[in-house]
Amino acid sequence: MTTVNLHDRIPNNVNLSNDRTLQRALEHWQPGFANWWATMGPSEFSQREVYLRTAVGVDAEGWASYGYVKMPDYRWGIFLADAIPDRRIGFGDGYGQPVWQQVPGEFRAQFRRLIVTQGDTEPASVEQQRALGQTCPSLYDLRNLFQVNVEEGRHLWAMVYLLHAYFGRDGREEAEELLTRHSGDVDKPRILGTFNEPIDDWLSFFCFTYFTDRDGKYQLKSLAESAFDPLARTCRFMLTEEAHHMFVGETGLGRVIRRTLEVMQATGSEDPAVLRTAGVVDLPLLQRYLNFWFTSSLDLFGAEVSSNAATSFANGIKGRPDETQYADHLAIDLPYTLDVPLGAGVGHEDVPLRKAMNEVARVAYVQDCGMGLKRWNMTIQRAGYTQALTLPSTRFRRSIGAWANVPTNPAGERISQEAYRRQMDDWIPTAADRAHVKSLMQRVVEPGRMAGWIAPPDRGINNQPAVCEYVRR
Repeated sequence: MTTVNLHDRIPNNVNLSNDRTLQRALEHWQPGFANWWATMGPSEFSQREVYLRTAVGVDAEGWASYGYVKMPDYRWGIFLADAIPDRRIGFGDGYGQPVWQQVPGEFRAQFRRLIVTQGDTEPASVEQQRALGQTCPSLYDLRNLFQVNVEEGRHLWAMVYLLHAYFGRDGREEAEELLTRHSGDVDKPRILGTFNEPIDDWLSFFCFTYFTDRDGKYQLKSLAESAFDPLARTCRFMLTEEAHHMFVGETGLGRVIRRTLEVMQATGSEDPAVLRTAGVVDLPLLQRYLNFWFTSSLDLFGAEVSSNAATSFANGIKGRPDETQYADHLAIDLPYTLDVPLGAGVGHEDVPLRKAMNEVARVAYVQDCGMGLKRWNMTIQRAGYTQALTLPSTRFRRSIGAWANVPTNPAGERISQEAYRRQMDDWIPTAADRAHVKSLMQRVVEPGRMAGWIAPPDRGINNQPAVCEYVRR
């Protein structure tokens, strides 16, 4: 087990104190990060004590401690999962060979691009969510928001460490640039479009943590298979923290549904107008939010057919999520069948499996997303209602790949451009939808109290009571 140094200025388990040049470089970057957090992180709450989980090790048991801390004092650190003895490359042309402890020169540009893109998403989500504390539905939710935020900050540190440690001057310059791009900035936006979308209500936040953080899970799973062992170990530990982010999304949306069902039963009505007057999120409105955020996240996987994905797989740079589940780790001369536009309908095309690696990951992601919907629909059915929430087709509202700008309805059926334009308000949130959701966003900060549009959680954090003062006033 690697030794964790919690006494350094930067907590770490990478023996940072034995590499003074690297330590100085990261300590030079640290004030810029602190300034970014102060200006772009959660607003208004810098002096509040928050009940947070902090990474203190990489052992599966007891890897984190809980306690009250002011967010600017949070101990962001650099943690890699323990090395696997004699680990071998698990896929691609180098299958079975020893993994790399340094980046091969011929792959430096590809690795740097992947690490920068992953690193860019981490501060982006903090920036997207920075004002949500002003409308928190409870102290429990406010604490969960801040837990997500500080861990995204730590994930930025994880990528910055790799850039500094393995990419020289180019890596240091890229690390600086990660603090200069900002979500939604007209001149210097974040790299990926989804991370420039505004998140100014909690329904969007729950959808983002359910769908977009789940995309992050699959990207990290793919990178955790990498032949570059420091990257693989970094991502394996990041996945430990990422699980909470998806928990926040799934339970948050589940609580929204439970509260809506309570009001449906109390009013005896499923009419959206009645439910909106009663101050909750009607299920058709929720469906439109799900449609929006799910489809926004689909493009993050890239095009269905990708030469870059094939090259990354062949060279051991990025594998399939959970690569060990597959019998064949070479994926040579194997076909993969895709749905593609054909005339006015849908056709099929066989492509080399290596070129379809983005789609392999996307399919696994879609199946994972569907698990939460099954649970929510069971809740709806148990309450005596026939309404059901669904995931739209992966052909719907795409901007990348074979289905980019091809008009389909949420069922994936081809329709005319005019019908697509005319019916879009039936499928994704309208201005009236967003206005209603924003009208519900009233801050509730009394311990144990909840806003009227969301049900309380089943249990508190780390065995704390639900009435705990998770954020001290």
